[in-house]
Amino acid sequence: MPESSSLDLPARGFEEVVTLIIKHRVKAGFEAPYETWLRNIVSVAGQQEGHLGVDVMRGKNAGLDMYTCVLRFCSTESMQHWLDSPQRQALVNEATPMLADGDQTEVNPVNEFWFAPQGETSSPPPRWKQAVVTLLVILPHTLLVPLLWGPLLQLNAVLSNYLVATFLITLTIVLSVVYLFMPMATRLFAPWLSPSTLPKETR
Repeated sequence: MPESSSLDLPARGFEEVVTLIIKHRVKAGFEAPYETWLRNIVSVAGQQEGHLGVDVMRGKNAGLDMYTCVLRFCSTESMQHWLDSPQRQALVNEATPMLADGDQTEVNPVNEFWFAPQGETSSPPPRWKQAVVTLLVILPHTLLVPLLWGPLLQLNAVLSNYLVATFLITLTIVLSVVYLFMPMATRLFAPWLSPSTLPKETR
């Protein structure tokens, strides 16, 4: 059953969030050197401008160790800069002999990966389960965030303007959901969403 670890680094921006999903199936006997290589590339990627963090999920596929790395960037440009960088090209070339299927990459908006399957043979959870988890995250925000903002919005005429107040409340909800509570919720409910998925361990 897959297990995963979180290697998040501090967020550096909120302009636009995209996820770069990289899947590696490691040849038998190369597990230890791949783990060393993985920690090195995670460290190098973390130094790139626009990099927001990475989750590494470990599982099995056709008897081999399967690694799904989800890198978050603040913009498509930042992500592409990392993909095209000489550092990444050199590191991928170093890892190629250890990989059964090469370096597989795909790009998604960050929210599309919340309920994405972690293994190639897995399937996404039912939409009603996705809806339940999303509701559990969104509902408390819609009830509590306006209450928390209320006293501050009343201190200034500009802040109390309907459009400004709505923007600030909505922005708070979106950032809180995307960067904090939805990832936490999907980890918490992972066994219920997909029996083959274990919650991520944060470290």
